[in-house]
Amino acid sequence: MARFLTASADVIADFQRRKARTKPGSGNRKRLRRALAREWRKASNRRRDFHHKTARALVDSYDVIALEELNAAGMTRRPGPKPDPDRPGGFLPNHAAAKAGLNKSILDAGWYQFRSILASKAESAGRRVVLVNPVSTSITCHQCGQRCERPRQDSVICPVHGAMDADVNAAQNIFTRAGLGSGQAAAAA
Repeated sequence: MARFLTASADVIADFQRRKARTKPGSGNRKRLRRALAREWRKASNRRRDFHHKTARALVDSYDVIALEELNAAGMTRRPGPKPDPDRPGGFLPNHAAAKAGLNKSILDAGWYQFRSILASKAESAGRRVVLVNPVSTSITCHQCGQRCERPRQDSVICPVHGAMDADVNAAQNIFTRAGLGSGQAAAAA
């Protein structure tokens, strides 16, 4: 997915900084508020346009489309504080800054909006959208169903079949869970 908020981030940040320096109630502040709203709207419109075009291409190309039923709200929850056992009242690093960047990327993708648009277009075209349980789709071997090691983000290593691409493996598992595959990997509980 494209990063729409990232493309507009510099312009939005500039408008927000300029607006913060203006006097409340001034004409300049109102003008900057409208310009800022326009930039947010443009980012939203670009995202929605991309979702519509991608959904149309998928619906035109496939009869059945399988998606993971991802919980974006749960995935973007902030990390909890980690108490430091050595220092009472102190806390360990919880990587909140890195998680904030990941959260922004997840929310910028607009997964739920895309899923809604896709389902709507599929229904009007007589196609099916199947939602599958996302648990362990990338770390379960699609050939034998065993749990794989994941040394890097882009690959998994099955104890039986060896190294394979993580995205291809996950796609095969999603395909199987949607009822379209060979049935080798077990369905998630």
